[in-house]
Amino acid sequence: MGHRPAALARSGRGLQRPAGRHVGCPRGHAAGHRGQRAGVAAGPARGCPVTARSRIAVLASGRGSNLQAILAAIEAGQLDAEVVAVLSDKPEAPALDSVPSDRRWARSPKDFADRASFDAALADALAGFAPDWVVCAGYMRILGQAFVARFEGRLVNIHPSLLPLYKGLHTHARALEAGDTEHGASVHFVVPELDAGSVLAQARVPVQPGDTPETLARRVLDVEHPLLIASLQWLVAGRVAEREGHLQVDGHPLFSPLRLDCAGKLNG
Repeated sequence: MGHRPAALARSGRGLQRPAGRHVGCPRGHAAGHRGQRAGVAAGPARGCPVTARSRIAVLASGRGSNLQAILAAIEAGQLDAEVVAVLSDKPEAPALDSVPSDRRWARSPKDFADRASFDAALADALAGFAPDWVVCAGYMRILGQAFVARFEGRLVNIHPSLLPLYKGLHTHARALEAGDTEHGASVHFVVPELDAGSVLAQARVPVQPGDTPETLARRVLDVEHPLLIASLQWLVAGRVAEREGHLQVDGHPLFSPLRLDCAGKLNG
């Protein structure tokens, strides 16, 4: 995951949503069921009206440029969702300033006895916001297995490489060292293994002669934001489901990641 967490949560075991909320179809209608297995993306809304906007929670450790892109897309009417919470392991993270105080949670891991204790506190706080989707956007800590299991099926991450290439850190430098002609970013579901979850979509950029890790990083960042928004559009519309490590889109298996085109749309 590079500068992101090792796991995106998939299941919301133990997480209760507000009574009456309906953001997708039951499993029998399409791809998923958010009632009995909270957080699994519902399938296309065929005969199953959406009565509330999807609730998105964001985990961030820094300035939150991807969070800003999400908020801008919502404001522009491009994303039928609301950001219900921003949570951070850095109490001074600028990303927290993007939402009202009652939608923020931040604690330093240093205040906890161990990683498991911090993860448990983060998970409890996150569950309190009843998110439909959890987006890791520049979150710098690896998420533990218990956290991932609790939110299985609805945690996604954006990683600065064309996965499965270059899991972990320093992706831009590694792409240059390998002599790659293309680089990019991936949106994937989180599993306990680092950057190993099912990849939903990717955006590609050319590697230019004379590129440095910094110049390549800037070019990748230019496509990260539209890639994340386009992916979230499909997720909140209930078009995507993840089952046992495999993705379905509109009820059909996805054998290779969707690709972002020059118009900012995803294509198979």
